[in-house]
Amino acid sequence: MPALGFGTLIPDPVATRTATRAALEAGFRQLDASERYRNEKEVGEAIQEVFQAGAIRREDVFIATKLWNNNHRPERVKPAFEASLQKLQLDYVDLYLIHTPFAFRPGDEQDPRDANGDVIYDKGVTLLETWGALERLVDEGRCKAIGLSDVSLDQTKAIFEAGRIKPAVVHVESHPYLPQWELLDYCRTNGIVLQAFAALGHSSEPKLLDDPVIAAIAERVTKTPAQVLLAWAIQRGTALLTTSKTPNRIKENFEVSALPQDAVREISDGIKSRVRFNTVVETGVPGFIPREKRV
Repeated sequence: MPALGFGTLIPDPVATRTATRAALEAGFRQLDASERYRNEKEVGEAIQEVFQAGAIRREDVFIATKLWNNNHRPERVKPAFEASLQKLQLDYVDLYLIHTPFAFRPGDEQDPRDANGDVIYDKGVTLLETWGALERLVDEGRCKAIGLSDVSLDQTKAIFEAGRIKPAVVHVESHPYLPQWELLDYCRTNGIVLQAFAALGHSSEPKLLDDPVIAAIAERVTKTPAQVLLAWAIQRGTALLTTSKTPNRIKENFEVSALPQDAVREISDGIKSRVRFNTVVETGVPGFIPREKRV
């Protein structure tokens, strides 16, 4: 699994295709998708366009997608997985993740709500039961590895200790304002890859790219603040995702080189702010995706 990955959480379908193609052409060889993003079809079209051009082969690209909350019941997992494969136009994925540990009411509605506007959860299934259904997909050879997303350390431990197949990846928000050191240590000890999303702060306030420590290091080493943040994430031992719709920015974000070790320590030890930008871990509702409109 390449350390540097491209996330496809892009609301506009045309921009999704353009950005995914640009990411592969810039050198990214890891793509992160999800049924909840509602754009697997466009990601698949972009992937196939690039493969058909002949310069990049399927086996050169590590492709991940995710199971959404309304499909946690074991009998719903395989149909949801196969629907993702069909949209992506793939025979297999390299990684399949449970998008959040929250089960929503099973059905076609991704964001089921009651009359008060509150999420309708499904108490009839456990995370371990959903994990068992993912294990069976690995047995069938349709996905090479499985993992967890938006989970706590305790939830990670529970699946690691009880699961027949251990999580290969834990995908969580992480950056200098949310370093997740304890979770990272557990993952390192147990051979799990911690993959950081929102590695650049997702343009949220307070802006990580404007942090004075990051800005000073960027000026000192003649890199962009984004390149500094991405290098820090890799050098501390995580994989990461970055997303952009702009081809030049996509190319810039791929051109990451190592920071001096004193700069890595300065970020790790010198930044004391603690901010979580995405509240998905509290409710299962993704903070970076707008709520679907009701008809």
